[in-house]
Amino acid sequence: MAYSVKSKKSGKTYFLHSKEVELAGGRKQVIFYFAGDKGTNSLASLPAGYEVTENERTGLPMLRKKK
Repeated sequence: MAYSVKSKKSGKTYFLHSKEVELAGGRKQVIFYFAGDKGTNSLASLPAGYEVTENERTGLPMLRKKK
């Protein structure tokens, strides 16, 4: 089952995804993002050391490293 978060502002459910991208210098990096539907890149749980916050203005969830 995919990890999901419900927005407090809009009530919409978002699912956590990850993807490996290649940066301009050729370095590869894994990015995490939330999408409105489940996809092939959806994750079952939060990555270790991360937490979910919500943008107060837009209500979109964001992933950040724990402080």
